[in-house]
Amino acid sequence: QVHLQESGGGSVQSGGSLRLSCTADTYISVIYCMAWFRQAPGKDREKVATYYSSTRPTYYANSVKGRFAISKENANRTLFLQMDNLKPEDTAMYYCAAGPTDTCTSYMGQGTQVTVSS
Repeated sequence: QVHLQESGGGSVQSGGSLRLSCTADTYISVIYCMAWFRQAPGKDREKVATYYSSTRPTYYANSVKGRFAISKENANRTLFLQMDNLKPEDTAMYYCAAGPTDTCTSYMGQGTQVTVSS
């Protein structure tokens, strides 16, 4: 069992930036997949970005490419999501997730709310 805790959400104006953090209670260097998902009211959950422990390249949803960046600090057991040039359509609950397979949803945090106003 892996416990994940997100932080860093908040309210910003369009064009602003936020940095989300996800702290795990275990060493993340050995976790195959860590990711950020988001879900807006009335919409399906969307995988935003994925970081693999292997040589696989990181994944970004088309809607966030060039604006969001996923990274991690193994020593601090923390996964980050840097979000720049935020748009109102980025408003959602953002979840950190991890797992041993490509679905990357074996473990998921409680979420942190991001609200972008125009």
